[in-house]
Amino acid sequence: MARFELKLPKMGESVAEATITNWLKEVGDKIEADEAVLEIATDKVDSEVPSEVSGILVEQLFGKDDLVQVGQTIAIIETEGDAPAVKAVEEAAFAAEVTEIENTIEAVKETMSIPQDFTTSDKFFSPLVKNIAKEEGISIAELEGMQGSGKDGRVTKEDILKYIEDRKSGVVTPKVTEPAKTVEPVKAAESVVQKSQQAVPVSVNGGDEIIEMDRMRKLISGYMVASVQTSAHVQSFIEVDVTNIVKWRDKVKTAFEKREGEKLTFTPIMMEAVAKALKDFPGMNISVDGDYIIKKKNINLGMAAALPNGNLIVPVIKNADQLNLVGMAKAVNDLGNRAKTGKLKPDDTQGGTYTVTNVGTFGSVFGTPIINQPQVGILALGAIRKVPAVIETPEGDFIGIRQKMFLSHSYDHRVVDGALGGSFVKRVAEYLEAFDVDRDF
Repeated sequence: MARFELKLPKMGESVAEATITNWLKEVGDKIEADEAVLEIATDKVDSEVPSEVSGILVEQLFGKDDLVQVGQTIAIIETEGDAPAVKAVEEAAFAAEVTEIENTIEAVKETMSIPQDFTTSDKFFSPLVKNIAKEEGISIAELEGMQGSGKDGRVTKEDILKYIEDRKSGVVTPKVTEPAKTVEPVKAAESVVQKSQQAVPVSVNGGDEIIEMDRMRKLISGYMVASVQTSAHVQSFIEVDVTNIVKWRDKVKTAFEKREGEKLTFTPIMMEAVAKALKDFPGMNISVDGDYIIKKKNINLGMAAALPNGNLIVPVIKNADQLNLVGMAKAVNDLGNRAKTGKLKPDDTQGGTYTVTNVGTFGSVFGTPIINQPQVGILALGAIRKVPAVIETPEGDFIGIRQKMFLSHSYDHRVVDGALGGSFVKRVAEYLEAFDVDRDF
């Protein structure tokens, strides 16, 4: 018999850690190769960790809700034959050192675009922790002053989120002078007590059902509130005549599905127009980092998708401007299907530079979406409706039935003025209205 180490796999360049949300197998259970052993969650997406070998689960090294670093051993599986054995202490130490070096390299790469100089610290902070610090305006002095609960006192995601919560409630005061090495024990203890004594809502008439938010809904709630507090949201609206697009799609959708094996929806057509407009207006394809504007080289379109449980997730189409309509349709369908079935990988939700959300799916004519930080714009696609419209012809104007929709553009007024925000959505509308009904797919 041999013993195999199941490690937390690498899940994308910017993902350094994950939380165990559920063990699918218990000690003593038989496991087949490629069978899921446990479920994990990052700050973006939930996923499963499969076994590389067949055998018996003999040890769980972490429990539910534990935070695990990429590369750490999370379970031991006993196998038959010559499966990889558990490494000696020296080899395990070396593997851990390699993982830390990789994390450090990634951290250094990220600091190249972060004005705040985290490289001066002697302490190691994961890329996720530094990103949160950057977004919340937490200084290196404050980071160094935190008492981490991770290995060797390392500051974890939970530590920094708790610090932010305590700072907003006045339990702790931001440090702006010399780095402090410890937080005050009394204040830290008071924070823990206050959190544990938080009152649970009570139904007045006994008929109300009180349900605690799930982990993802809490994350979404935090992201939405933080975005509204961060960006100065402004909206521009424009009505678009998409009659030609509707007619063209009706004409080719059967042939498209037969040839490509994919359904042709309106979403990839809209995404194609947005990608073209972003090339025309690169000022919308940026992000904000404090007093700095970061111009993005790639156009990576996020597509907001509703999950079966009602939560929201934003998978990303990478290099969307380089895809033709067939490629766009395949990408949209693939990400949408994997979102519905919970098969998205953490890297699928990373790196977005602009987001599109289809509120028309639920019958909404238009909406005012919240910006997906640290992006500066998000476009809502309204429902397509048959409406009476004035049609101009050389012989005069007349009333006809047209297929129309509204585009709602929310943008960050800190860095995007009305001229740019309005011109961008107008360009998207122009691309849609000029759609060639004789084009091939």
